[in-house]
Amino acid sequence: MKNLPQVSVFKVLRNSAQILKNPLPFHHKNFEKLGDTFEITTLGDGKLIFSRNPEVVKQVLQKKQKSFSKSKLQTKDLAKYIGHGLLTSEGEHWRTHRRMIQPKFHLKNLKSLLGIMHQAIEDELDVVEPNQEQDIFGLMGDVAFKVVAKSLFNALDIDEPMAKLKAIAEENQLMLIKEMRQPYLKWWFKFSGKIGAALNKSEMAREILNELIEQRIASQQKSTDLLDMLLEATYEDGSKMPRNQLIDELFILFTAGYETTANALSFTLYFVAKDKNLQNQLFDEVSKVDSETIKMEDLQRLSLTQSSINEAMRLYPPAYFIDRVAVEEVEIAGFQFKKNSLVLLSLYELHRYKNFWNKPASYSGSRFKDFEDKKHSDYYYPFGAGPRMCIGNAFATYEMIMVVATLIKKYHISTEMESVEINPMITLKPKEVKLRFKKRKSPSISA
Repeated sequence: MKNLPQVSVFKVLRNSAQILKNPLPFHHKNFEKLGDTFEITTLGDGKLIFSRNPEVVKQVLQKKQKSFSKSKLQTKDLAKYIGHGLLTSEGEHWRTHRRMIQPKFHLKNLKSLLGIMHQAIEDELDVVEPNQEQDIFGLMGDVAFKVVAKSLFNALDIDEPMAKLKAIAEENQLMLIKEMRQPYLKWWFKFSGKIGAALNKSEMAREILNELIEQRIASQQKSTDLLDMLLEATYEDGSKMPRNQLIDELFILFTAGYETTANALSFTLYFVAKDKNLQNQLFDEVSKVDSETIKMEDLQRLSLTQSSINEAMRLYPPAYFIDRVAVEEVEIAGFQFKKNSLVLLSLYELHRYKNFWNKPASYSGSRFKDFEDKKHSDYYYPFGAGPRMCIGNAFATYEMIMVVATLIKKYHISTEMESVEINPMITLKPKEVKLRFKKRKSPSISA
């Protein structure tokens, strides 16, 4: 067995300020110096194994996934803020609810949501200011937020409660990031009441969701939104989901559903604005789609539009790390992973793996146009892989295609930014994306 290269706790402490701000450069230096898999010693969490090795990633997520579980970073630290739903649960609890909820995201159900999604996108994009430079990261957050909110609670008056829920989710994410990157200060966060205050906000969020559920039940109205689908979902014995569990699932769908999409859209539009040739090709493609009535088949024909989104998620994957814990001793790629080893799989590094990708640091909007051949499948995991693959991947994909197509049909997009500064939180965010929108002269139907 090969020995894991080591990064000492002293090196971690010397770079603690940089790690707190953005840990990716620190990890990249270690990958370049030590190889594709190495071990870091920390003060708070002990030893952590980092890997960008394609074989390690594939084995952990797919072939030997039964030898690994999610870590306490999600099942405990994140779960205390957003509940024990699909994202944060493990074992039989997870399997039961995955079987219960997954059918609600099948294409036949997504088709009924397309009209809701399209209307939400049109409403939010009305605030685009032509000929003025604006930071579209906030706008994409508002768009994705409204799409998820309407898809969850379409028949209800949700603007005020959802805005409160969004604020709580963002504030608690900041608290969790501090806990993760400064584990040696967890005692202070608890003693000072910071964690307690965040947990109180989480309870407020749960109360908001419970009130919305009560409103829907009291109205006795049927809708095609996700809330109705979940209210009607049953276990194998025919019983319905308990209220606390329903709230957990809604909170997680809301939190995970809008932020990752907003990040990916912001990066995509930045790269499209930089590449005029690609933008012209996208306009030619989306102009052929008549979307007075939104059809899944039309969206599926927009292959270059989807490729441009996929390529942005290659360079800047919203979930840039995936964590797992070995539940037994297991051998992978010549390394022995001991039981209870915490493994952090760097999708950010894997998606730029120089031994596979052609010009890995460069954006190529057509790179994934023929993705059906699966040639990238061992090196590209924008939605994870294996049985824990993101349940909302199709929902997010069609949403992003609609947003990009809508904007490209209406506007020429440009930017003066040479690069985008990233802000790694729970997901990989841009700090700002300043674009300028110029209305196209020819009339078009928004997609």
